[in-house]
Amino acid sequence: MIQGKTMLQRVYEQAKQAASLSKLIVATDDERIFNHVKEFGGNAVMTSPYHQNGTERCAEALQLAGENFDAVINIQGDEPFIHPQQIDLVASCLKETDTQIATLVKKIEKAEEYQNSSVVKVVLNNNHEALYFSRSPIPHAQKSSIEKNLNTDSFYKHIGIYAFRADVLREIVKLPPAKLEGIESLEQLRWLENSYRIKVRETEFDTQAVDTPEDIQRLITNH
Repeated sequence: MIQGKTMLQRVYEQAKQAASLSKLIVATDDERIFNHVKEFGGNAVMTSPYHQNGTERCAEALQLAGENFDAVINIQGDEPFIHPQQIDLVASCLKETDTQIATLVKKIEKAEEYQNSSVVKVVLNNNHEALYFSRSPIPHAQKSSIEKNLNTDSFYKHIGIYAFRADVLREIVKLPPAKLEGIESLEQLRWLENSYRIKVRETEFDTQAVDTPEDIQRLITNH
């Protein structure tokens, strides 16, 4: 509960404000969550408890929806203050016909983020596509101080929201686990290793996921 509403309801209500979504569905394998969503008037589907990741769950939710959608956006259920603009921003990547998968990044502003293995870093090519994701500090700041390098346009952290073309989503969940994915424990490397392109847009908003009770208090204070 966060000031009278569950975290999930807050995520749902924030996402509903996104102009780019034609339908919003909570995909879960827990009947308590399913029933709660129905109680506050939301849409929900029950999915398999055996999925390895959220992408597989999204693919099953797409199948269970029984409708034709051009794309699917995977929104995390632990971000009660997600900005609708972030959803619309990642969706806007799909206006480019060659976009297969899209995600967001934010400039790294502090050396602690750059060095923190919990913060996933990403490097981009000149077409604003991801070259690589890593928990290690990339690109490696060899010739000058980290602080000086962070003022350039080369240091980004990953913001974990994805947009998929519907046909691409159906394809990537059939891929076997990949080597780099196993080393870094980052699912998106499976897609890159199999030559799928990930379009990237920069957001000014940070992700603020809730992982501990202390996180809830911090988020309430910040908002």
